[in-house]
Amino acid sequence: MLNKIFKIDRLTPVLMAGVFISAPIIKLKAEETQVKPNIHRITSEKAAQKVNNSIPDSSDIILGQLHKHSIGIGIGQTFLRSDLGDNGNDKITPELYYNYSASYSFDFLANLHYSSHEFLNRQSKARGLALAIKGKGFQFDAFSPFVLAGLGFYLPSAKRLINGVPTDSRSQLVFGVNVGAGVELHLNNEITVGVIAHYHDPFDVRQDIGGPLEASYMKLLILASYTFK
Repeated sequence: MLNKIFKIDRLTPVLMAGVFISAPIIKLKAEETQVKPNIHRITSEKAAQKVNNSIPDSSDIILGQLHKHSIGIGIGQTFLRSDLGDNGNDKITPELYYNYSASYSFDFLANLHYSSHEFLNRQSKARGLALAIKGKGFQFDAFSPFVLAGLGFYLPSAKRLINGVPTDSRSQLVFGVNVGAGVELHLNNEITVGVIAHYHDPFDVRQDIGGPLEASYMKLLILASYTFK
């Protein structure tokens, strides 16, 4: 009987201790169960806001964004042909380019150029404002090939030998065609570099003395441009 009482006395404190220990644990687990949804909800909102702020605008992701203006400088060789080639030497010349990104596939391109070429006591001048539509074939990452074609305004002139006498040609503003092709690489959203081959063929200019002035030339250029809004 005493053993039974003793065993009960030994068991009772243990059970009591278990009750006291388990009660705070149950209470703590209940509190955690109540707090966790709030912590999870607050953390999710902050995380979502952080992710939302870190995502750039789609216009910043796509290189060569729409409705952007670009100013470029081209430097390269001008190859003269026809009467200009007969009266002037090929040489390195600078160019100015303006580009407007009208769509994902087509841009508007304007080219302004002027160069003077001499050969012995003769001279040729290539001057023009060429307007064209640039079509981008495809875009692989930041690399894109393109072709262009359009019309322009030209003012070619030359000092030719007429009956052995150096004679200045009659200057007249004429229409002309231009075509070209090239590749471009977007270094970032502002800077683009590339290579372009641009052919210009102004219409012939009739002369008072001698035959009409035939003027055409090809330009092979390295092009760098800056894009802005």
